Amino acid sequence: MKDVLVIGGGVAGLVAARECAHLGLSVEVLEATGAVGGAVGSHEVAGLVLDSGAESFAVRGNTVAAFIADLGLTDQIVEPNPAGAWLHLPANRAGGAPVTVPLPAAGVLGIPGSPLADDVRRAIGWSGALRAYADRLMPVLKIGREHSLGELVEKRMGKKVLDRLVSPVAGGVYATDANDLEVDVVAPGLNNALTTVGSLSGAVLALRTAAPAGSMVRGLNGGMHTLVDALVADLERFDVAIHTLAPVTAFRPVDTETVADDGSLTSTRTWLVDVAVTDAGDDAAEDAAPRTIEARHVILAVAAAPALALLAPLGPELAAIAALDWPAPASVELATLVLDAPALDAHPRGTGVLVAVDTPGVTAKALTHATAKWAWLDALTPPGRHVLRLSFGRAGAPVPTLGLSDDELRDLALHDAAAILGIDLAAHQVRGFARTLWSDGLSPATIGAPDRIRRVREAIEQTPGLSVTGGWLSGTGLASVIPDAMNAGIRGRRAVLDL
Repeated sequence: MKDVLVIGGGVAGLVAARECAHLGLSVEVLEATGAVGGAVGSHEVAGLVLDSGAESFAVRGNTVAAFIADLGLTDQIVEPNPAGAWLHLPANRAGGAPVTVPLPAAGVLGIPGSPLADDVRRAIGWSGALRAYADRLMPVLKIGREHSLGELVEKRMGKKVLDRLVSPVAGGVYATDANDLEVDVVAPGLNNALTTVGSLSGAVLALRTAAPAGSMVRGLNGGMHTLVDALVADLERFDVAIHTLAPVTAFRPVDTETVADDGSLTSTRTWLVDVAVTDAGDDAAEDAAPRTIEARHVILAVAAAPALALLAPLGPELAAIAALDWPAPASVELATLVLDAPALDAHPRGTGVLVAVDTPGVTAKALTHATAKWAWLDALTPPGRHVLRLSFGRAGAPVPTLGLSDDELRDLALHDAAAILGIDLAAHQVRGFARTLWSDGLSPATIGAPDRIRRVREAIEQTPGLSVTGGWLSGTGLASVIPDAMNAGIRGRRAVLDL
């Protein structure tokens, strides 16, 4: 009998497990894949250990920094290069070539705070800038809350701002079309500021003024995957058993009533969790048979689709929630290139580039110049060697690289990088290549998602002995995932200690 069984070994599951283990509870973690950490993964490319997933964390709320401090990693927090990102856009006029310009500085999710600023006009032209400025003269006719970010931007500032500024940023951050993003989730306070100030650009400036100064993101020396290493080491100190290659096929509650000597009844709930295969190491042949584990509390910390599949059999309300019209999860494939390209020493496109939809000649939706962004990585590489990471796959469309061989994807990534960065790159310059597919990404920022998430949380509140956490409920990024996972762990340890 385990006190707490955590299903899912991503960051959410590991953080929740830590909350329980630190109070002396017996905890076991079951991860279906061959490695823990989830989207905060790593891989080795050309002798470098690099992030294969998340490479930074948002500083909002200071929650991640506080958690990192608790792990003893504060001195490893690093700032990115302040050079900032660029945009790769279709030509401003028919027959022209694509343009690459810096992302305007005074904005929120690409929405400009100063529509006539030089950097805005470079991206959307004079006609687009004047249309965006008309927002200052347009009355706020609707007193209430706007829901669709894309519809709000297009209505107030026009289609060029939406297509050339907001959509590339929204797609890069949320892997979701801007029209499908809930304003109050992705830009908290924007609706209130719009009503108060009377213009969208004014609301953006108000939010930026209220925001703390400095970079909005930070990273860790050596990469964000070192956070997972520290978490695993901490869990091992508290004797937490972590099993990989251990997919859970089902779990169910068992309620037992015990009659005391005085005739009173005591009801106890435990959970039976069915595991298909365990990670038994050298003993795999002997111990890889299916098994069932009993636990006092279960924390479910997996992606949306497997979570809903496991929850549906637990009751009519959860079955009804699982049957809702959930959006299709987003998938993204990352291509990492390590190459010798001295022309990149000048960082011609800052720390990376976001690519607008329908930009001719480029398939990728974004490029990160990792050695330009992170000084620690640049220090590990010899002069002229650079790390680039390209992202493929947009919301509502199949990932265009899935049918490509490794060589074909490497060549496509090299072609796109050359087009985006504006320099010649050749195959003989490549020193290493890797690809990583991330799927099952269900954004909690889409329209209708807050109501679906509320229903899930209310149903779980009515299910004793069960906690649920993960990015599909909490929001995108570690700044959302970590506090939600900590709350799930607190719910678990309170339930067990009250037994």
